[in-house]
Amino acid sequence: MKKLLFPLLLGLAAASPAKADINHSITSSVQLTVNAAATQAQRIGSTFAASGSGVDVTDGTTAGTISAGTISSGVYSPGTIAATQNATSGESFSFSQSFVQADAVPTSAPAVGAVGNFSNVTSTAAGVAGSLAGSVTSASVNSITAGGAGTSAISSLESAITVK
Repeated sequence: MKKLLFPLLLGLAAASPAKADINHSITSSVQLTVNAAATQAQRIGSTFAASGSGVDVTDGTTAGTISAGTISSGVYSPGTIAATQNATSGESFSFSQSFVQADAVPTSAPAVGAVGNFSNVTSTAAGVAGSLAGSVTSASVNSITAGGAGTSAISSLESAITVK
């Protein structure tokens, strides 16, 4: 009897169902974006440089003065620079000068849609939604429809199964 009972107990133990903790999740999303108008401007300032050797310089009023320039409305004007050779004719000398004119300082903000008169400007028009659309159904089916310029649509679907 003992021999018959032991295989019967093993058979019942093997026939019991396996137990597991299983979790399944589905996440769907659609993101729609219409960009706003934007303008980025960078104003450059004035730069002036003069260098030389073997020359005398003047701004026209004082010998040895490189520049008595003026600043008006935030913009530098270096004035006139004259250079004369200070050695015997035929001897070596060098003189160079450079000037970059600054952007004028605006007296008021530009009107909406207008761009200031600066050297470095990037302007982007506002996005147009047009036919931009997106949806998620109860069956987790995502759909998106392209819009106009300056728009974007992102669709995502995530399915996760966790077994513990």
